[in-house]
Amino acid sequence: MARDATTTRERLLRAGEQRFARDGVAGAKLRDIVREAGQANDSAVGYHFGSRQGLLGAIAQRHVAAMDAARAEPRPDMSVLDLVDELVRPTADLLQTPEGRDFLRITEQLAGWAGLDREHLAGTIQDTVLGRQLRALEDALTPPLGRGVARARTAEFALFVTASLAQRARVLESGTRPPRSHEAYVRDLVAMLAAAVSAPGP
Repeated sequence: MARDATTTRERLLRAGEQRFARDGVAGAKLRDIVREAGQANDSAVGYHFGSRQGLLGAIAQRHVAAMDAARAEPRPDMSVLDLVDELVRPTADLLQTPEGRDFLRITEQLAGWAGLDREHLAGTIQDTVLGRQLRALEDALTPPLGRGVARARTAEFALFVTASLAQRARVLESGTRPPRSHEAYVRDLVAMLAAAVSAPGP
């Protein structure tokens, strides 16, 4: 890809992150993304990504790949607490950058699309360390709860963690200092989520 095309693509990705985070995945206007990327041609998103969905997928793929580099492959001997910690920490690290905070606000809107309540995961996380960690959590919860409840709780886990991280991202973006440090927040979130998914079944 030519240098100019690569630069344009990067600008569109960043503008997309900002607009999808602030205006919503459904509400963001492609023309606003194009203008903020410094492009005059309204078809720039279509040319580089095919569609709004293609741009959204490219944003997700970029962040999932970056997080995967910081994730460890799940091991059979890992406890539920260990799995939750391995899932939460690399995701929470996105809070450290503006791009990461925008992506967390996007993932809150997309958490239900990951396919965690179905047999097959969505393409964005299929064949990723993140996807394997989530399936490992489901497997760890299955013996005491049964496959159906374990799968439902893994899906609920994703909804809870993305909502909490997105809210903290909004607080940080507003310039308000959170009452707890990043590490204290992450430790408490891990403990709370591990306890929730491990609670006795109905």
